[in-house]
Amino acid sequence: MYVPAHFDESRIDVLHDAMRRSGLATLVTVSPDGPMVSHVPMLLDTAPAPYGTLRGHIARANPQWKDLVAGVPALAIFMGPDAYISPALYPSKKQNSKVVPTWNYVAIHAIGPVTFFEDPDRLLKIVTGLTERHEAPRREPWAVSDAPADYVQSMLRAIIGFEIPIARLEGKWKMSQNQPAENRTGVAEKLADDGGRGGAEVAAIVAERTK
Repeated sequence: MYVPAHFDESRIDVLHDAMRRSGLATLVTVSPDGPMVSHVPMLLDTAPAPYGTLRGHIARANPQWKDLVAGVPALAIFMGPDAYISPALYPSKKQNSKVVPTWNYVAIHAIGPVTFFEDPDRLLKIVTGLTERHEAPRREPWAVSDAPADYVQSMLRAIIGFEIPIARLEGKWKMSQNQPAENRTGVAEKLADDGGRGGAEVAAIVAERTK
């Protein structure tokens, strides 16, 4: 990922927090025929240091777990808040019309060797962990144990687990840092009311990084 210095985020705790907040990640591997991609939720374990380990599962019918080029690492992509940035948000537009639209976003790339497995106990641990994580905010959380045990086992036979010990972790917070202070302030103050998707979240990040 191309990361200019002013967009770089390398603090591991910040990256881990953003990865946990991301609901859906993208798993990219390389097959003899080219890239293969799946969109799946993942669990982050902070061990081993410094970057941790990712775990998740894909459908057994998905050929991605079989069609791998040996020695080529996997890539897991996590996206955070993003929003379109109109030149109209820049106060400098009034003095100089040399402004163009752009997009602000948070992106994290985790790279490492991937191992796929079929062990039902490991799969159950992953499924349970993902369920507890995403059910936690609900008033009446559903639990894996709410389903019949034989049914759960049949569902586990339909999936394949994966594990990625993270060897490299890259973070990009593109949040108007390349703009003069007045334009960053304009984005922070006006974006939330601009009507676009993700504006409030991105405006808050721009404001925090403008301090």
